[in-house]
Amino acid sequence: MNHELIDQLSPVLFIPHGAGPLPLLGDKGHQNMVSFLKDLAPTLGQPSAILVISAHWEEDTVTITSGKTPPLLYDYYGFPDEAYEIQYPALGDPILAGKIYHLLYQSGIDSRLDSHRGFDHGLFVPLKIMFPDATIPCVQLSLLNNLNPETHLKIGKALSELRMENVLIIGSGFSFHNIKAFFSPAMGTPDLKNEAFEHWLIDTCTNTKISAHERETRLIEWTHAPFARYCHPREEHLLPLHVCLGLANTNAKMVFDGEVAGKKASAFLW
Repeated sequence: MNHELIDQLSPVLFIPHGAGPLPLLGDKGHQNMVSFLKDLAPTLGQPSAILVISAHWEEDTVTITSGKTPPLLYDYYGFPDEAYEIQYPALGDPILAGKIYHLLYQSGIDSRLDSHRGFDHGLFVPLKIMFPDATIPCVQLSLLNNLNPETHLKIGKALSELRMENVLIIGSGFSFHNIKAFFSPAMGTPDLKNEAFEHWLIDTCTNTKISAHERETRLIEWTHAPFARYCHPREEHLLPLHVCLGLANTNAKMVFDGEVAGKKASAFLW
């Protein structure tokens, strides 16, 4: 692929979306993340549509939102009333959803369109920060509930042509997602396990000396990373990264290396 074509490819982004609606409620532990997302958005150009792979949607079959006006799913509980009054009236994009379905079909990946399913907070929380006007049509893609890392890489590879269609692709998850650790008595003190895994993940995604094959192998075998299961007791918040890497098939640029809710987290841009 020549450099001119690479320059024309739409961005692929893996981000932390924070804890539930807290980034939209002024939570101090999310200020760094909110500032990062606000500052990043203008650098991404003007996409004609946004595809979000959310950690908060799992299905037996890869599923794609295809409705024209998807509702919001307030898929969290125990927050103030204002958390359930958040609005993000972005339209859906049935044509883009159909293209995604076709690309997956061409690669032998079963998928289905869902015209009723709404946008969960993995989509509307970060996008309300990044693109608050909600004028860009959005489509959401589910994870597979088998949580197989190699399969999610393949899903990304199947969708790589979308990068030539001015579609901003966002993997919305979290590079650290141990709920108990967020609320442990040691909260606020350095977490060496968290830091060790982040170091491994940043090296895996950004090191230009690592071959594409090694990068994929590392992410497929991610449980061998330092303190992997401490950082991800369950991997649904990491797997959007696998889809992103499959889409991009090259090393990423680290665009965020800071704290979110007291834990180190990272974001990557291709």
